[in-house]
Amino acid sequence: MAQAQPLKKVEKRFKAKVQKPEDFLVSENINGFDFLNVPIILDSSPDIITTNYHWGLVPSWSKDIDFRKNTLNARIETISEKPSFKSLTHQRCLVIASSFFEWHWNDAKGKSKDKYQIFSGEDEIFAMAGLYTSWTNPSTGDLYNSFSIVTTAANKQMEYIHNHKKRMPIMLKKGDEMAWLDSKSNIDEFAFPYESSMVAFRV
Repeated sequence: MAQAQPLKKVEKRFKAKVQKPEDFLVSENINGFDFLNVPIILDSSPDIITTNYHWGLVPSWSKDIDFRKNTLNARIETISEKPSFKSLTHQRCLVIASSFFEWHWNDAKGKSKDKYQIFSGEDEIFAMAGLYTSWTNPSTGDLYNSFSIVTTAANKQMEYIHNHKKRMPIMLKKGDEMAWLDSKSNIDEFAFPYESSMVAFRV
């Protein structure tokens, strides 16, 4: 994914203040396996953009931090069943982004691939649906905050682009961001065929 927009622009877009400006991430290419502090907005404080949550969720019951490599994404269809997420459906967040990337496989094994960059067709800054939690390191007692991006089945456009797994992150419509943060809203309402406008380019 990418979060390439400057702090002030992001604050204006979400009508929220960045918690720690010195930690605000601006990057054209954020690799999930770097487990970076991507700016997010928690349901508990929608007027604050927090900068101390790592991409790659570590459940509270996890024995070690390595678990995060398994939870960059959360499938919306199985959220209420998976041990990693079923207790977190009420802990929702907005993951701030300017675009995300997916690969189109040109052959059955993905030896030849084309990379696509996907933008919102509604706004140059958007939010993806996320879940968050905190984990206490049993060895040090340190608190580690983390989140996962919620995904759904691909729409027609993304079926072509992400033709291997046919998934996509839930790119929220601007008018639905607060509804996602409301834990009383039905999480299933955000599964496909829910979708927002998107524009894709091969890069």
